[in-house]
Amino acid sequence: GAELADRLCRIHDELLAVIRRTSPAAVAVETPFAGQNMKSLIQLAHARGVVLLAARTAHLDLFEYAPRSVKSAVVGYGAAEKAQVAKMVRVLLPGCAGLVMSADASDALAVAICHAHTSGTAARMKIAR
Repeated sequence: GAELADRLCRIHDELLAVIRRTSPAAVAVETPFAGQNMKSLIQLAHARGVVLLAARTAHLDLFEYAPRSVKSAVVGYGAAEKAQVAKMVRVLLPGCAGLVMSADASDALAVAICHAHTSGTAARMKIAR
């Protein structure tokens, strides 16, 4: 209902504000995990749609990564546990070591790290040609 629509509008507006403030080169998101319960998956789909819309509205390139790819890029093992991913995020980003971080924040940073690794590899491969 209206409550969901209000939350989605807030996500959209706040994400656009972050994009304006930080001027990212791209937006990277994780593909949904099919093993989630149906209600969570539907809510995630709504929020994800808003994120995709904000990225396109801001004319940013959009990249998607499977959860296993994110875990592999950060931990080196595609079936890593969330705690392992969070620990490696703190190792790879020492500025975050002392911060209190939600699981969602850690996951978002892991996707960013995955994108940095992936886009860096693609750039190196292009230069090597």
